[in-house]
Amino acid sequence: MATVSNGDCTISHAKWPSPHLDLAHTTWKRLQDLKSGKPLKINGNNLDIAAVVAVSKHGCLPDIDRSPEVLQAIEASVTTLREFLDKGLDLYGMLLVHCMMLLAWLIILDMYGLQRALMQSMHSAVIVGVDKSNENSGHQDLAAHSMPLAWTKGSMILRCNANIRGASAMRFHVMETIVELLRHDLTPLVPLRGSVSASGDLMPLAYIAGAIQGNPDVFVRTGKKNGYRVVTAAEALKTAGIKPVVLGPKEGLSMINGTGASAAVASLALYEAHQLAVLSQLLTCMTAEALGSNTEWAHPFIAQARPHPGQIETAQNIRTFLDGSRLTYGLADSVDRLKPGLAQPRYTLRSSPQWIGPQLEDLTFSHMQLTTELNSTSDNPLIDVEAGDVHCGANFQAASVTMVAEKTRLGLQMLGKLLFSQCTEMINPIFSDGLPVNLAADDPSLSFCLKGVDINMAAYQSELAYLANPVSNHVNSAEMHNQAVNSLALLSSRYTMQAIEVVSLMTAATLYTACQAVDLRVMHRTFLEQFNPIALTITTEVLGDYLSHQEVTALHTNVWKLIVESWHGTGSLDAHERCEQAASAPISFLVDRLDAAPAHAGGNSLLHRWKMQVQDKMLSTYLSRRDSFFQNQPTARYLGRGSRMMYRFVREELGVPFHQGLIEHPDPSGQQNNRLDGREKKTIGSWITFIYEALCQGRLYDRVMEFVGGEVEVNGMNGA
Repeated sequence: MATVSNGDCTISHAKWPSPHLDLAHTTWKRLQDLKSGKPLKINGNNLDIAAVVAVSKHGCLPDIDRSPEVLQAIEASVTTLREFLDKGLDLYGMLLVHCMMLLAWLIILDMYGLQRALMQSMHSAVIVGVDKSNENSGHQDLAAHSMPLAWTKGSMILRCNANIRGASAMRFHVMETIVELLRHDLTPLVPLRGSVSASGDLMPLAYIAGAIQGNPDVFVRTGKKNGYRVVTAAEALKTAGIKPVVLGPKEGLSMINGTGASAAVASLALYEAHQLAVLSQLLTCMTAEALGSNTEWAHPFIAQARPHPGQIETAQNIRTFLDGSRLTYGLADSVDRLKPGLAQPRYTLRSSPQWIGPQLEDLTFSHMQLTTELNSTSDNPLIDVEAGDVHCGANFQAASVTMVAEKTRLGLQMLGKLLFSQCTEMINPIFSDGLPVNLAADDPSLSFCLKGVDINMAAYQSELAYLANPVSNHVNSAEMHNQAVNSLALLSSRYTMQAIEVVSLMTAATLYTACQAVDLRVMHRTFLEQFNPIALTITTEVLGDYLSHQEVTALHTNVWKLIVESWHGTGSLDAHERCEQAASAPISFLVDRLDAAPAHAGGNSLLHRWKMQVQDKMLSTYLSRRDSFFQNQPTARYLGRGSRMMYRFVREELGVPFHQGLIEHPDPSGQQNNRLDGREKKTIGSWITFIYEALCQGRLYDRVMEFVGGEVEVNGMNGA
């Protein structure tokens, strides 16, 4: 059983499965093990997405399994091919090559020369001077045209793993040379564009093949950050003491006829998509708390009544993340159906399990599909050692990778749209139930605060929606119609990586917004809690001579409801106007009530005195509470477990503060005016950048996964 609590009320629900969250945590945990030095030995059957990420982005160095069965399988495929060729049989890629210019088959007797010819035909794409420069390119009009190095490293390990399987007739030392490049921090420069991913990712993988051949016009990058340099492959191999490879029969095809590049980029994208899917659920919880929402939409009965696995999981996760929240209601306590305001939350919250759930299902299936691809033989022809035969097929057609990329990108668009809607509802006072317009902590007439963030989010969402369009319906015939259908998997994976970037920006902006919103929710709630007894005192002092104690108490209950309702409906006003409106709200009710009072006398002057006292005291109490809140935010103690972890990461680990308003903006007039409460003033964009960089670096996701695994304590309080 799982328990959910709101304040002092606790209720138990059945614990339902969370397959996507479990998969995300298992994958993250595997990556941590590899980053901490756990050996990675590939054998053609055990490569996973975490290993691809570890090699690509975290410097993990793989080894090839040298067990007898692996080595024997590799050697057997080479021997089988040699025996096949010794019989004098023609075979595509060994004795026959498709002559692209003449549309005819040309017999080539030089099998080693053919491998060079294959490389020549594929070394055809563009790498510009910026790519080969040792200097930082900055932001020039002619931007880089080479793949990010992480993509290339991933492609290298995938190509090794596919050829280890013993169906490709590639000699062991060829694969070992690829691994040697990784060990010596030598990463080939691979053109970004030019692959249709049909007969494999021919062009990108050809540049990796050119590197191990020592091609003097293929380039590699070595070193890290500002210490890197770009040299020719010939120079790099010589300096590292690596002997250039001379590709034998079929080895050229075995190098380039495969899905290594597209599957590598898709793996990196899918790993980050898992992160963003988990974060979207946490941000849904923070939005619910910022809006003081009824969260009965996450009740297990609703998901059980429509038992899609993703919907069940999303509701389960949200209940877990909201556990202990003092800002939401409806899960651990009964719902007040007579409460003024919305009868039920808006769609961005209420339908979030139904919206997020299908994306979790797609991501989970995509993970399984892509893991199969990582441990597949994807070149052509294939060597059937057991039958002593060679089979021609099309395992290089990367449509399965395309589908992973397309599903992932469409899912990202769905998550991004949800973030956009939730962020807007926190910023817009029409939807935020009392939060100030633009989430300005000071007077909104002078402080536009997060208005720009709302515009940014609209721009991000527009770009994301464009990127979500499928790539697979833009296939063109290639290689003079030999590749009449082609998967465009690398292109689709590239666009999915762009979608990852956009949703990461949206996630960072929404997290910043949510932290500001929950702070303001707590500030206004604690102000109202503080002012409630003050208002009762004023009512007693002003009206106590005309009403009994019981009548004053009953009167105040209704008066207070009207004050709170007015306060929640005037978030676009400055503090003094808001207090004036709140003090005026109960006047009509008081007039009616006092007219019926037997001891009533001087009603107009009496109510005017009551209104002015309430208005003045309310303003002074609010300003005092706001000033104290600026110095110390007790927000963490009001949040659910998941939201508390996220909030504390932003406020404490990253040091991103509660935004106090216009006073926060850096002043160009002098350095002495650019510090606030002992810290440097920064633009809102700079604070969001801290969150975005922490997300891109994996620091935020590390904290989330530690929380999911029970490895981090989130019960500590921030503030008094």
